[in-house]
Amino acid sequence: MRFNRMLLSTTLVVVALVIQVSILARLQLPGAVPDLLLLVVLGLALVYGHMAGAFIGFGAGLLADLAPPADHAAGRYALVLCVIGYLAGLARPDNGQLKSATGPMVVVVAAAIGSTLLYAGVGALVGDTAARHVGLGSLLFTAAVYDLLLAPFTVPLIMALARRAESNPLSESQSGGAGGGDVASRWLSSGTGLRIGKQRSGMRVKAARSRAARAVRIKGVKRL
Repeated sequence: MRFNRMLLSTTLVVVALVIQVSILARLQLPGAVPDLLLLVVLGLALVYGHMAGAFIGFGAGLLADLAPPADHAAGRYALVLCVIGYLAGLARPDNGQLKSATGPMVVVVAAAIGSTLLYAGVGALVGDTAARHVGLGSLLFTAAVYDLLLAPFTVPLIMALARRAESNPLSESQSGGAGGGDVASRWLSSGTGLRIGKQRSGMRVKAARSRAARAVRIKGVKRL
């Protein structure tokens, strides 16, 4: 299970980072940039939980910090996605399956706004005032809108892949075999096998009796 999680999470994070750097960042949209990496972290955290969401968020953010053309201090976005992944994982249901799309959409909007605020706050602590020049209000609005428009095409797919990676065909086959064993035990405990054995032994006794009766008849005929 853990290997499946690591493999799927690494693959999705790398693919999302490549798409975001090579395509989304070059669209030159007004305000913020659609954050596909954030949506990947949210989708995985909603299935795997808060601890896995924190680790996945930290790794994804660290890759984004080191990938060109990053122009901020390393670890800044890692901290942001680590916190967002942890908080999003707290909204995970017990079975990892959401019954409606309202919950994930609310999580996406809250994560988009929260990540932007947290990123700007950490930037202010380290002396980065880029958010002030662009306008924090514009960044919050555009980040929420872009991520909300992109979420229906990404988050359900990511969650489905995560749930599929969690399922283990081997365990299912073993449980099926166990179920077959239970059926066999129930079949034996119901007395069916004993009845068949009794029927076979009764048939043998009847055959032996019929043979003895025939032998007696043959001997009686010969004596006459």
